[in-house]
Amino acid sequence: MGQASTELYEKIKAAATEKITALKQKPVVLVGMATCGKAAGAEKVREAFKKEIESHGLEAQVIDVGCMGHCYAEPLAIIAKPGHTPLCYGYVDEELAKRLVIDFLVNDDPCYEFAMVALETNDVFPTFSDFPRGVYEQKMILEHCGFIDPEDIDHYIDKDGYAALAKILTLEPEEVLEEVKSANLRGRGGAGFPAGTKWEACRKQKEPVKYVICNGDEGDPGAFMDRSILESNPHQVIEGLIISAYAIGATEGYFYIRAEYPQAIRTIRTALEQAREKGFLGKSILGSDFDFEIKVFQGSGAFVCGEGSALVSSMEGKMGIPRPRPPRLTTSGFRGKPTVVNNVKTFCYVPLIMKNGADWFKSTGTPGSPGTAVFTLVGKITNSGLVEVPMGTTLRQLIYDVGEGIPDEKEFKAVQIGGPSGGCLPESALDVPIDFDSLEEAGAMMGSGGLVVLNEDDCMVGIARYFLEFVQKESCGKCTFCRLGTKHMLEILNDITQGKEKDLASLDLLRELAEDIKAGSLCNLGKTAPNPVLTTLRYFWDEYIVHITEGRCPALMCKDLIVYYIAPELCSKLCNVCVGSCPTEAIYTREDGLKAIDQEKCVKCDNCLKTCPPQYNAVIKLSPPEMLKEKEGGSAK
Repeated sequence: MGQASTELYEKIKAAATEKITALKQKPVVLVGMATCGKAAGAEKVREAFKKEIESHGLEAQVIDVGCMGHCYAEPLAIIAKPGHTPLCYGYVDEELAKRLVIDFLVNDDPCYEFAMVALETNDVFPTFSDFPRGVYEQKMILEHCGFIDPEDIDHYIDKDGYAALAKILTLEPEEVLEEVKSANLRGRGGAGFPAGTKWEACRKQKEPVKYVICNGDEGDPGAFMDRSILESNPHQVIEGLIISAYAIGATEGYFYIRAEYPQAIRTIRTALEQAREKGFLGKSILGSDFDFEIKVFQGSGAFVCGEGSALVSSMEGKMGIPRPRPPRLTTSGFRGKPTVVNNVKTFCYVPLIMKNGADWFKSTGTPGSPGTAVFTLVGKITNSGLVEVPMGTTLRQLIYDVGEGIPDEKEFKAVQIGGPSGGCLPESALDVPIDFDSLEEAGAMMGSGGLVVLNEDDCMVGIARYFLEFVQKESCGKCTFCRLGTKHMLEILNDITQGKEKDLASLDLLRELAEDIKAGSLCNLGKTAPNPVLTTLRYFWDEYIVHITEGRCPALMCKDLIVYYIAPELCSKLCNVCVGSCPTEAIYTREDGLKAIDQEKCVKCDNCLKTCPPQYNAVIKLSPPEMLKEKEGGSAK
């Protein structure tokens, strides 16, 4: 039966390769059409390419692809023309799209002045090679993201997609399980629990009905890894899910994706239908006696539903609330049956491990954390986007070599890693290697892969308050420690950032509450909720002291501790830009013709500071104590 499955797959692969080979004979334009690309205007760019190609009667095809990772340069387009090395173009608008068609496709001029990088192979579906960050990146699960059509299964099959599925059908489920265990694949949802151990616990259950669920409920602020993968390479996730089901003995699986990801949901549904048509899903997969079906469940957007038991509870039509363990989900999960829940990225590794072997996987990363780490680089960083680096890469390499550092000549201050329940690490921690254990030791955690870079203009007390407010609102309220403890912590932080707290003893209370919440909460949302506060207390203690003892915010970020002031010696009587930019008419003209700000009307929107002409720079942001000194001294310099 296994041999028949392999032969059937080879026929499917041959047909897909023939189709793609024919495609390569003509020019192809790949346009990044993931959510990030569309937000930047990729749809208009795609239509401009199509219209110009049609107007010149060219035999060229425009193909929608997913996220290429270089989100800072969206919209992105790759042009692959026979006889030329494929080129990637960034910051593409409608006019540039038209010019590229005329100059490159018609007149054979590649317009190198607009190209971001040449690509590795003379292939329709290449990969980046020449970017400086390519030295540090090692793409496993992002290898094909942005370079294949996510809604055409043949593109994935041509890249050996579903070959791992055909292979495992020649093996016993126990052999598949042992390979995953040997690879030491740790879950990429945040906890880092070994996937093979979880699968084995589920397989051992005597209950004949089992489930496997892909957790796509990505809710961290600044995180979009799972969404991008689902939109860009859905079949690799599906293949991993099927292999997992075979290993544990499940016949039904689910994608749990939050409803706020409509494109990801649509792409997955299209991919599932195509997989059924090819025989990779449904009854007698690839002619074997293995039956498996996958459905899609839309989550309602509650952050707590990223926790496994809360996710399962919401799928059953109940409140999305975590439950005590034991029993674990592998014993009693969805509908009371043994269930495996893993993250999108975890399932993505599975086909690669089964195709290339556990030793191949372990050759990348560290002994305790093999493989790669996928991050979204956001915040105050030059090149934001989606990156994949080997475990063990340092935070410094990730931020400065991959993300190319901090823009606008600002100083690095901290990096918040691991989502809203992660930690804020200072410059002294930049050489910490990225792996599950090292980050935890530093006070942070791997999380699902969100990484927010902060610069000198960020207040760490305010940042801690922001993330605590998020998790406090997202708390399901089941645990008293989490429900009331985080609320009490937030009240203290609000008082500090508003200049109301004058007692340093509040910091001891803040730390005590944080430790109690970590110890007493049921789920990991509560246990990790205090992390931003604890790490900022640990690494940025002086900022808390200044807020309380001096009533000012050194970073000038806390609105209640700043004022906007127009320096009369810098202001021009002929300029009225700030007056027009103020939404509350707080800026008025003095008797001498200069401008001033009515502090009672000022809402501190920052408009006047942003719009004041650079030749004047008359608008200055100060803390109240500093403003008093300036007025007394008669100068704002």
